Amino acid sequence: MVDAASWAGRLGGDKFLARTYHRSYAYFPGAADTAGLFSWNDLNRIIATQRLEPPRLRLSVDGEMVPIHRYAIPTTNRRSVTWSRIQPSDFHAQLRDGASLVLDAVEKIHPAVGAAAEGLQRFLGTSVQVNVYASWTEREGFGRHWDDHDVVVVQLHGSKRWRLWGMTREAPTFRDVESPEEPEGDPVADLVLSPGDVLYLPRGWWHAVTADQGTESLHLTFGMVTHTGADLMLWVVDQLRASPAFRKDIPRFGSLAEQSDFIEAVRGEVADMMADSRLVERWAESIDTTDLGHAIPSLPYVDGLPARREITVKLTASRGRLTPNRAEGTVTFSAAGTAWDFAESAAPALGTLLTNQPTTLGELADSAGLEVKDVAELVSALIDGHAVAVVGTAL
Repeated sequence: MVDAASWAGRLGGDKFLARTYHRSYAYFPGAADTAGLFSWNDLNRIIATQRLEPPRLRLSVDGEMVPIHRYAIPTTNRRSVTWSRIQPSDFHAQLRDGASLVLDAVEKIHPAVGAAAEGLQRFLGTSVQVNVYASWTEREGFGRHWDDHDVVVVQLHGSKRWRLWGMTREAPTFRDVESPEEPEGDPVADLVLSPGDVLYLPRGWWHAVTADQGTESLHLTFGMVTHTGADLMLWVVDQLRASPAFRKDIPRFGSLAEQSDFIEAVRGEVADMMADSRLVERWAESIDTTDLGHAIPSLPYVDGLPARREITVKLTASRGRLTPNRAEGTVTFSAAGTAWDFAESAAPALGTLLTNQPTTLGELADSAGLEVKDVAELVSALIDGHAVAVVGTAL
């Protein structure tokens, strides 16, 4: 379960996007191949080797975060840098007594999870953060609650019970004018996830989760960034900054006629923009090409890439666009917030980069019928724009 095609196959592809996504929960028993994805050994290693302060790493029980002094001690090195060192015996005791463990943004420190997150980002067209959850008892770590983003849950080890209730407020958000009311009645679903099971849950759905099956539980939650009508309007406003009507000062002290003319001019610009039937498509292209992804250095190559076939590179963002400009005989490559124009002959190599898979300079050159030195120069420009990074050196 790494690339976009794998995610599409496991979640149902276009059918999932058209009928389930943002609409209702979906349960996919045995849909995930979890081998090599994330293990207890991985979790132990990360906790032992990383300096993870709350809330990045935290324990929670009955909806409350456990104070860190109950399972860690402050430690200061000889350069007066202080961090919290986990005390395994106290840590174990908290978990044994019912606390749940949460590790946020594990995709940034675990390559296999990072690759899975990238694949889901490409399938759904949105940024993804992956959290690890581990529980040992029937006590609920977080109580019954709802999230302000959609999630895909992948059960890795043991079992976890999920009781689900629908939304009590349509499309609730983090910044909202009121909070959803607690749901009433029995849950609409009562599921036990086993290793390899996958659960999709839209934002706003209430859920209560517990490891009450007599075994410890380890799962990953892939959380998707929400894009709402409010976000679209913020993007629209940014586009309208090119209009003088949106750059002019508000005539606060002007006459009523001047204020009316000002509002009418603003209204007209907004109306023209909103009348574009391809507005959502334009917005989607914008977020695909401006997503900064993960800035990755390309050491040891600090002064451009040498023409060596073995050097392996990869796109740093999960999405980008390649646009032909046939009249000019060029193509525009857009990713990570920057756009470049290249000769049409570079299109095959650029298209290979957009697959988001690691590839060598030699493979890129062969795909386009170019010299390796020309591809090295092209990729060096993309590295300078933070859109591509070296992920395998020839040294």
